[in-house]
Amino acid sequence: MSTTRTTTLRRAGVVAALAAAGVLTAAGAASAHVTVHPESYAKGATDGLLTFRVPNEEDTASTTKVQIFLPTDHPLLGVLVSPRDGWTAKVTNTRLKTPVKTDDGTITEAVSEITWTGGRITAGQYEDFDVAFGQLPDDTDQLAFKALQTYSDGKVTRWIEEAASGDDEPENPAPVVTLTAKGAQAGDADGATAPADEKSGTGTGTGTASADSGSGSDSDSTARGLAAAGLAAGVLGLAAAAFAVVRTRPNRSRPE
Repeated sequence: MSTTRTTTLRRAGVVAALAAAGVLTAAGAASAHVTVHPESYAKGATDGLLTFRVPNEEDTASTTKVQIFLPTDHPLLGVLVSPRDGWTAKVTNTRLKTPVKTDDGTITEAVSEITWTGGRITAGQYEDFDVAFGQLPDDTDQLAFKALQTYSDGKVTRWIEEAASGDDEPENPAPVVTLTAKGAQAGDADGATAPADEKSGTGTGTGTASADSGSGSDSDSTARGLAAAGLAAGVLGLAAAAFAVVRTRPNRSRPE
């Protein structure tokens, strides 16, 4: 292979690799914030489970504290916290401004904050924190769970921003669950989801939180889309390299 062809191929390969790596890096960044799963539930769903996924974004510090704030204007009822090895959960209740009437009576308090401490999430790792609920509200279209993530070096990342309708996702979005019409398929649930872990829970039976205390999304779908785009960029780069080789190949006369 001539020097010109070798150089052309090498340059095209480098461009393809850089393009793919750049897009894949963006895909990783898009899914790096605190998220809640599933991303949707039916309004008024009962006996379900929410999982808060907390990735560590710092290379030189570990996550040592996680705070999730539950909405008190549209409270979750019957909240329980699943035990997590290495972590201790503290559950805070708040008196509701508007009590909730249920078949079992009137609820005047709900869980407003859950704080996990004692564990560590190191660089390149994440932790899932499970929260079971007895019933979701049926008078709102979404629930925002503001979150604070504290690192071992004292840094606090405030996942508290809510996107306005039609706006791009904010820099530090709060985890959000969309509530769909009753009985409609939503996320992994259709109104009543699979029961939560049968482990003993920690907490009390109602829930929401002080939105002012903390600094939702389709991030996983976005990350998958960006990853696919990265692979496509790599394929296009290789095609460009092959074309460059053909263009630089010397002409030869065909035998008579």
